[in-house]
Amino acid sequence: MCADKIKIDICCGTTCYLLGAADLVQLEAKLPDEWKDKVEIAAVPCLEACTTDKLGQAPFVRVNGELIPRASAEAICECLFELISGQTRGGAR
Repeated sequence: MCADKIKIDICCGTTCYLLGAADLVQLEAKLPDEWKDKVEIAAVPCLEACTTDKLGQAPFVRVNGELIPRASAEAICECLFELISGQTRGGAR
């Protein structure tokens, strides 16, 4: 496995927070135990991903630099699964 943890930044700007990020900050408690030491989750004040035309795509989450619009726990876990299984096989995503 790669020594670096998978970095998850959850936007907690007002729009994202109200549209679901408030629940996403509790994501670590929902992760399988074997994943918890492989990820680093941070609530950030704002990812500055939304503009007037993208407000409907909140909440935004960034996983290892990849922006996920309309983020859900399921979408984040799917991304994590791909990254972790790629690390386990020794390959990149």
